[in-house]
Amino acid sequence: MKRTLMLPLVLLGLAGVFTPGCRSEADVLPEAGVPGTVLPANFPAPVYGPNENPPTREAFELGRSLFYDPRLSRNGTVSCGSCHQQFVAFANAGHDVSHGIDGRTGTRNAPALQNLRWRRGFMWDGGPNHLEVMPLAPITNPVEMDETVENVVGKLNADATYRRRFQVVFGKQPIDSYQLLRALAQFTAALTSANSRYDHFVRREAGGTLSEPELRGRAALQQKCAGCHATDLFTDESFRNNGLNRTFPADSGRMHITQLATDRGRFKVPSLRNVALTAPYMHDARFQTLLQVLDHYDHGLVESATLDPVFRQRAGQPGISLTAQEKSDLLAFLHTLTDEAFLADKRLAEQP
Repeated sequence: MKRTLMLPLVLLGLAGVFTPGCRSEADVLPEAGVPGTVLPANFPAPVYGPNENPPTREAFELGRSLFYDPRLSRNGTVSCGSCHQQFVAFANAGHDVSHGIDGRTGTRNAPALQNLRWRRGFMWDGGPNHLEVMPLAPITNPVEMDETVENVVGKLNADATYRRRFQVVFGKQPIDSYQLLRALAQFTAALTSANSRYDHFVRREAGGTLSEPELRGRAALQQKCAGCHATDLFTDESFRNNGLNRTFPADSGRMHITQLATDRGRFKVPSLRNVALTAPYMHDARFQTLLQVLDHYDHGLVESATLDPVFRQRAGQPGISLTAQEKSDLLAFLHTLTDEAFLADKRLAEQP
């Protein structure tokens, strides 16, 4: 994503989107046919719980149709699924930075979309702060979908099939922006990746055996990386400067949103889940391999005023000391975070 937009919710008629549901999580039962409705036992409590937008099969399928519909873009050529492809954990295969409408290119690597129920901020800079407003950024971004919410809603209301499906889900017409974003959130909230070999290991399930190198890699990650890649989500949801640049002239990161100098060069800590498949790495896609990433943390960090203190814990050169053996073991462990079931779940794929 090139940038994100902070849009007034009142102007979009979305003031009701964020009203918490009156039901507890225990009252929301798993919906047949809807992935992600069972919260993983090894995950922390979600930020966007099922009670806030109770899953139904009809709403999930409507959200899936919208996610893959290029009519959400100005000229009908780019969908959400264009930049977020299931077989690479809904990242963007084959591109370093996002490619949008009319062949325009952004400046950032499209992030993987997974476990979004647990996110407190979205995109590399955290501009959208709620799952239901996340789509506004790509839809309105001039180098991505270059459209307005008003026009998208107009297109949906002109389609008899969409009118009927929205009526089934929301019980009223015409379609409005609130319904559009709630329906999209039904699909994006379902993108739960929690069935990797690692998950089976920690939950003591069948198929959860880890080799000695993988176990050593897990121990190395817990010792040296868990400050940022925390919990079984493998991210602490923070924004950090990890030493990619001295002044960040091309992209100031979180500062783009907050306008605070202390946020210059700080970017969202990505999850390590499915990381073996989501190359290239970093917000600007500068690294093509995970070994290059580990080498960066070992000896490639650049000093700057906002460099995160976690990288200043050794004398001399900032970074995290990693031996060749530790790198090898870490690479072995990171591959255990690949969730083949998530990547192949036909319910998440574009439907004919």
